[in-house]
Amino acid sequence: MQTQMTAVEMTGTIDEHNQLHLDDKLPITGPKRVRVIVLTTVEEEISEEEWLKAASRNPAFQFLHDAGEDIYTLDDGKPIEVEK
Repeated sequence: MQTQMTAVEMTGTIDEHNQLHLDDKLPITGPKRVRVIVLTTVEEEISEEEWLKAASRNPAFQFLHDAGEDIYTLDDGKPIEVEK
């Protein structure tokens, strides 16, 4: 059985102690456990190096460390000729 959920959009501020403070009161009667998704703007572009570091640590790609995945060598395939 799935639990039905409803969404409430509000704004707030994260302080220097990483605590979230909402701008208004929630329109929900409590006490009650809730699930929170925080959306924030990206202040600066993430470099390619940072993306690669994050991907290399992501458990979704751990299978690539398996020796069975090493099925190609530098001798496989043909070089791509690029016209200048």
